[in-house]
Amino acid sequence: MARETESGLPIEPVYGPEALDGWDPATALGEAGSFPFTRGVYPSMYTGRPWTMRQYAGFGTAKESNERYHRLVEAGTGGLSVAFDLPTQMGYDSDDPKAHGEVGKVGVAIDSVDDMRTLFEGIPLDEVSTSMTINAPAALLLLLYQLVAEDQGVDPARLTGTIQNDVLKEYIARGTYIYPPKASLRLISDIFGYCYKEIPRWNTISISGYHMAEAGATPAQEVAFTLADAREYVRAALAAGLAVDDFGPRLSFFFVARTTLLEEVAKFRAARRIWARIMRDEFGARDPRSQMMRFHTQTAGVQLTAQQPEVNMVRVTVQALAAVLGGTQSLHTNSYDEAIALPSEKAARLALRTQQVIAHESDLTATVDPFAGSYAVESLTDELEAKIGEYLATIEDLGGAVAAIEAGYQKREIEHAAYDVAQGIESGDRVIVGVNRYVRPDDEVYEPLPVDPAIEEQQGRRLADLRAQRDQDEVDRLLDLLRDAARGTDNVLYPMHDALRARATVGEVCNALREVWGVYQPADAS
Repeated sequence: MARETESGLPIEPVYGPEALDGWDPATALGEAGSFPFTRGVYPSMYTGRPWTMRQYAGFGTAKESNERYHRLVEAGTGGLSVAFDLPTQMGYDSDDPKAHGEVGKVGVAIDSVDDMRTLFEGIPLDEVSTSMTINAPAALLLLLYQLVAEDQGVDPARLTGTIQNDVLKEYIARGTYIYPPKASLRLISDIFGYCYKEIPRWNTISISGYHMAEAGATPAQEVAFTLADAREYVRAALAAGLAVDDFGPRLSFFFVARTTLLEEVAKFRAARRIWARIMRDEFGARDPRSQMMRFHTQTAGVQLTAQQPEVNMVRVTVQALAAVLGGTQSLHTNSYDEAIALPSEKAARLALRTQQVIAHESDLTATVDPFAGSYAVESLTDELEAKIGEYLATIEDLGGAVAAIEAGYQKREIEHAAYDVAQGIESGDRVIVGVNRYVRPDDEVYEPLPVDPAIEEQQGRRLADLRAQRDQDEVDRLLDLLRDAARGTDNVLYPMHDALRARATVGEVCNALREVWGVYQPADAS
């Protein structure tokens, strides 16, 4: 029976020289570290040093998360990755009625600079690279991080890390947006400009295909919809008067790694090639750092199963191999018990150890791009590049990413792809070990890591104390200055920084912007 890739491309039983007829390695490959970066963004890749091993963590209170971060650092993680709870992601304080029942549940609750200080207590911010999975309120969390660094005596110019800051994919697949697209793009452009001057080593955006993939996007859709969003961000920054080579080197990306190893490797290689050409040929980027696609990878959470969860260890290992063979710059490996609840400490440590074994016990760090010249992988890379190009052309015909989002195009395509996968699992055509084949009726029941419901009350008390102790007149004055900047054209991050330093809360700052910019309502909302 003929097989297809996740993107619907045929997989041949045997690939030979004929698969690469007319293929020019000089054009398609080049050298690692050189345009079009098919083979990787750095000349030495992992032969110099391995990828950054970054574990995503955060739950409950800032104090609990801080304790987990210290243990991860002691276990050898090379970078921290912060998970925020839903109220923080939506720009609400923990004592807001809309936050009830969600405080500390899918990440850490951060309401003010006080919480941020606790979160990073004892962690030298000039030595650790930190990624923050935050989008609509990304500017706030970055500024809170900067304030904590300043408390530590760290020059902001020495800070390294990433804010996700990718709001367009929220409208497509995830839903944690606040402001309408135009205002969101203005805020992102302000972040680009602020970081260029104040935090120059910070990656100002992580343009994310991961969440679209988790919602059901195929590999080709994942890359195409991500690059379409990236185009929109570049256009917004250029329209705001920024030069492409001023902000281009700080753009980064975030993709998933599935168990379909060959297609995933080809996907990463094709994505680098396409982005290099977009930045050079379409936007005129001349700095090679603007042309290179640097990306973080996370193994596929959607492919984890609650049934026989120990099998997830195998899945995560295969997915991690796909990311490494594809040339990722940093990697998070999921814990085997994440399909059940927040990962246990033992499972999180094992996930990190998986990366360490690949880095130190395998030979994958001995050579650059080991799949280069593979008949199968090079053929798949070319085919994926063509498929991705078709999606990008359709989005351009619709008027760009925002217009396509407003027309519901990406969402519909992802839903169709997810439906096809669900049908395949239900029919048994798509085998999921432990779910629809090799099933055990006596599966062990795992106890999830509990989240203390008292956290919401604790955060409420902390907020009450904060508001009683701060200079409320000064906070009100600074929030008014923020509103004035939002109504005009001044960069909003400067008054935002001052308001947060005066201990304005995340919810208060986001509400000030809601008053000026409004709240996005999707077209299909009832």
